[in-house]
Amino acid sequence: MKFGIFYELQLPRPWVAGDELKLYQNALSQMELADRLGYDHAWVVEHHFLEEYSHSPSPESFLAAASQRTKNIRLGHGILQLTTNHPARVAERVAVLDLLSNGRCEFGMGESASITELTPFGRDMETKKEVFEEAVAAIFPMFKDAGSEHHGKYFDIPLRNVVPKPVQKPHPPLWMACSQLPTIERAGRHGFGALGFQFVSADAAHAWVHAYYNAMTKRLHKLADYEINPNMALVSFFMCAKTDEEARARADGATFFQFALRFYGASQNRQRPAPYTVNMWDEYNKWKRDNPEAQEAALRGGLIGSPETIRKKLKRFQSSHIDQVILLNQAGKNSHEHICESLELFGREVMPEFQNDPAQAAWKQGVMSGEIKLEEIDTVAFTDRYGKLAINVAPAKAAAE
Repeated sequence: MKFGIFYELQLPRPWVAGDELKLYQNALSQMELADRLGYDHAWVVEHHFLEEYSHSPSPESFLAAASQRTKNIRLGHGILQLTTNHPARVAERVAVLDLLSNGRCEFGMGESASITELTPFGRDMETKKEVFEEAVAAIFPMFKDAGSEHHGKYFDIPLRNVVPKPVQKPHPPLWMACSQLPTIERAGRHGFGALGFQFVSADAAHAWVHAYYNAMTKRLHKLADYEINPNMALVSFFMCAKTDEEARARADGATFFQFALRFYGASQNRQRPAPYTVNMWDEYNKWKRDNPEAQEAALRGGLIGSPETIRKKLKRFQSSHIDQVILLNQAGKNSHEHICESLELFGREVMPEFQNDPAQAAWKQGVMSGEIKLEEIDTVAFTDRYGKLAINVAPAKAAAE
């Protein structure tokens, strides 16, 4: 099992001068620490205009900085939005990061899931899947040692040689964002690693692992000429401390993260309110005062607790054959000091036990070769992307009335 760390670069209100500077510099320091401790991946999102939820519109810049402060950790685009970027610019950015990091780039792709992000770039929810698939077809010939051209419905690119080329041949490992659980099966079908940005139980993980690998081995349909990447990663809320109580006290950001997703998740096309019309941190604290039991339940989920508690939970994910657990520690107002202490304690007392797992490698080889046949599990019961312990809040429109 591999372990990643994950950054939305959240910044709840109230904002004061210097907050974003501190946010970015702390996150880079955390990546340096994770690199020294032996974590495998660091993932950074691309989002636009999402106040408080994510201040990360330029992951290529952030990861380029991280590449000069780290030595071994893999640097992942989790993800680049193919709907709001030109294919040639995507290929260029991926190649440059791969060069700067000496071949440590991971190329995650996604569509965006909100009209707040899509509309300013001339895209919409109805056609974003088509745009994504056409962008994939346009990008991968650009990594080859020759010129390429593309003439399609959404992109018309004349013959050009996109330079530079990535270090990793034929390209860095490919991943696809799976912000809705059914897209895990879609990622498998297209041969991409699945970046599961959900918070699911071990039972759900087991079902979706089967759906993913069955799609890849039985129904593979590549969108272009590329190397498949059979890997499934799931994000989990994370805070490790000496005791369960201390970990939960330090992990309030995990509940804020869930609240923000739920608050806007039911709005049409996940539209966010107009700028400066909602103070999400205030709304969250109102909800927390009115729903103490739900907040407590949320903090019992994920990988939040003592080393022993987290070890027990990880063993269940290990039995589900998850390839990578991505740890969400930077959320809400979780402090830099607590994040660093959490990374250190987990890295010292828990992570080494799970990182070297020959049984997982043998299982995957058996699945990909066809020697191991996986049951086709009905995933209908496992479609809640927030997990069974996630909080419930009113939709944005109802909450504003």
